[in-house]
Amino acid sequence: MGEFCRVEREGQLTIVTIARPQVMNALHPPACAEMSQVFDDFEADSEQWVAILTGEGDRAFSAGNDLKYQAQGNRLVWPASGFGGITNRFQMEKPVIAAVNGLALGGGCEMVLACDLAVAAETASLGLPEPRVGQLALGGGLHRIPRQIPSKHAMGMLLTGRHVPAREALAMGLLNEVVPEGQALESARRWAEMILECAPLSVRASKRVALDTLSHPTLEAANEASYDAVHAALKSGDFIEGPRAFAEKRKPRWQGQ
Repeated sequence: MGEFCRVEREGQLTIVTIARPQVMNALHPPACAEMSQVFDDFEADSEQWVAILTGEGDRAFSAGNDLKYQAQGNRLVWPASGFGGITNRFQMEKPVIAAVNGLALGGGCEMVLACDLAVAAETASLGLPEPRVGQLALGGGLHRIPRQIPSKHAMGMLLTGRHVPAREALAMGLLNEVVPEGQALESARRWAEMILECAPLSVRASKRVALDTLSHPTLEAANEASYDAVHAALKSGDFIEGPRAFAEKRKPRWQGQ
């Protein structure tokens, strides 16, 4: 248990819980620095293949930047990995799932956008309300929202700062699933279990290519590009184990190498 977040490991799954419920899991630089180290450790641990990020309690996933901390005149120095130690972690190939248990606002919403999958309780809502307090969604929100949902939806969120209810966020494409209150973490675990049934290097290569393909000007260029993660997957023992397990009618024994 850290000072600002809790880390649990269940087999090859890491669960990171923001533990600042007294401020609706809002984050200040010390909390972000701690979370950055948590995700550094997750990336470096060969035994950990998937992570879930959630918040303590049922009121908030994260209310974003701790404005009261900022208002006290404290200097805001964020880790290079970004808000929550994750919004600038562009090269991480291991998948991360957001379990949105309540409000995900500002930097909290940006953390959700930075995750690969997101599930939410039906009582949750997401939003980028920075303009309402004279701020800007500079933790990736201004860039990720227009890439993840249609333009009119994106501008509707960015220009009004309104809170978007979970069901509407699902319809927009911001979420993978909406579940009853109190079941977001359980839902995220189900998604994690499905990922863990797959070969980890295949999962990471799929994520890497899906993200990198956006930087290529044409489909042909993307198809012809070389990807290190793909080469690693094709050279792995798991590339042999998958077909062998299928032929032998058994579950594959993935090694992640």
